[in-house]
Amino acid sequence: MHRALIRVSLVCAALIGFAAVSAAQAARGQGPCEEIAASCRAAGFVPGSASGGDGLVVDCINPIMRGSAQPRKASKPLPQVSPQLVASCRAENSGFGQGKTPAATSSAPAPSMPVPAHTAPSGRPNIVFILTDDLSWNLVQYLPHVLKMQQEGVTFANYFVTDSLCCPSRSSIFTGRYPHDTGVFRNVGEDGGYLVFRDRGNEQATFATALLAAGYRTAMLGKYLNGYLPAKHPPAPGWTFWAVAGAAYREFNYALNEDGKLVHYGTQPSDYLTDVASGIASGFIRKAAASPFLIEIATFAPHAPYTPAPRDAAALPTLRAPRTPAFDAAPDAAAPPWLGKLPPLSANDMASIDADFRKRAQSVLAVDAMIGALQAAVAAIGAEKNTYFVFSSDNGLHMGEHRLMPGKMTPYDIDIHVPLIVTGPGVPAGRIVEEIVENVDLCPTFTELAGATVPSAVDGTSLVPLLHGQAVAEWRSVALIEHRGPHREPNDPDAPGARSGNPTTYDAIRGRTSLYVEYNDGKVEYHDLAADPSELRNTAAALSPAEKASLHATLEATKNCHDAKTCWKAQRPGPTIARN
Repeated sequence: MHRALIRVSLVCAALIGFAAVSAAQAARGQGPCEEIAASCRAAGFVPGSASGGDGLVVDCINPIMRGSAQPRKASKPLPQVSPQLVASCRAENSGFGQGKTPAATSSAPAPSMPVPAHTAPSGRPNIVFILTDDLSWNLVQYLPHVLKMQQEGVTFANYFVTDSLCCPSRSSIFTGRYPHDTGVFRNVGEDGGYLVFRDRGNEQATFATALLAAGYRTAMLGKYLNGYLPAKHPPAPGWTFWAVAGAAYREFNYALNEDGKLVHYGTQPSDYLTDVASGIASGFIRKAAASPFLIEIATFAPHAPYTPAPRDAAALPTLRAPRTPAFDAAPDAAAPPWLGKLPPLSANDMASIDADFRKRAQSVLAVDAMIGALQAAVAAIGAEKNTYFVFSSDNGLHMGEHRLMPGKMTPYDIDIHVPLIVTGPGVPAGRIVEEIVENVDLCPTFTELAGATVPSAVDGTSLVPLLHGQAVAEWRSVALIEHRGPHREPNDPDAPGARSGNPTTYDAIRGRTSLYVEYNDGKVEYHDLAADPSELRNTAAALSPAEKASLHATLEATKNCHDAKTCWKAQRPGPTIARN
């Protein structure tokens, strides 16, 4: 049997070699660029397979044309291509296989390598990233296009944000770095906001700068970072198209910085910001030229004041906020001091919460319509099989949980545990991933999907293996949450009310079945989520000295890590648990 297998292997190798020679011979008479592509195909590289390590362009053509090493994930060796042939190809088309718009040429693609209308010869995927503002898991049920995304793609069941506050979370998304490395802990002030993000050099190392360098067209629409002023501040580095607002939470009567030009929008229904962003984004997609693209559409919805589109203002008339076990639940005697002894929610409190929740649900109806429009725009250019759609939120929002009026910034799941749902090439349908992932993972994920170079200072880890259903031997065991407080800046759009919750500074780690929090005043909080999924009982006092020491050591190591390798080590990867 062993010898028979050897014979079969030799025959297969001979056939592969014959196919390679035949393909190389067939390439003679083609242009030099087509001959290089044919040599790569003969060596086993295929279009659209970058994630598998045998992508035609990312793993073969691009390294040949650049004269560089293959990506580390490449699974096949490069074919032998003469320097003269490469020079001839560069002379004919200097951007061939490098994500640049190719020069006009009379040479047509080889019949065996059809190029869809929307893509460069690279075949690299497009990415459409929809980032909502303050959207909690309890609103996903009102987004039918997102529910369909769950059926067609992957849902990350344990996705957490590094801080349940807009600017720190978005800073982590852009850079792949924790707040202790971005330096952004608040929305405003000396340690928060757009200016701090910019002045600490974060804008120079984002997923946008990485993809632009790899030949992608990139577009940023909607909300950027707190404190960005469209009339004063320029577009950020890394974006080839820019249409960004300032504090446009009311969705009307705002201005967009559109590639450096200030454009004002008024109060007509057609000026509703989510719809405007949808139209601009769809136009950007439909005008997609040869280069692959990434577009981020960051809505202000459903952030307060929870403004729905006029057409949706009467929708869901009887809707009220979910009455979970945590709703109006009294903090226990061991609750942290900032939570205190809150009074029960009154009838007026509940009516106000219900009205706000209803408006939040109404406001995401336009977000859902936008997702449908973006999907249609991608289909219109024939790119639906080569485009990833990513849906998420910068943080959640509590509404009555723990007797708190609407707000965020807590370490509890209602604020830190948000959706991450992805569809696209190679993504298995209906899959639920249980591994712990964070918003710092998005930057390295986007860059790997694009075949771009991951910024060197990222703290996160690419989700591509999990995204494509690949087996992983180990994964991180905790997510890090960092928060600085209390917040007392009156000009902060997220300034908490008297009963909304305003935690003091804390650092926390969220495990698969636990939440451990250390406050700067020495208070410790622990929740066994298997026994206490609503996080109502602080059982830190019942931890053994060994358990406390282990949790503290993990937290200390993680909040002091400064790159992907040390952060991964600090989070103590453990065996993978089976997913369904």
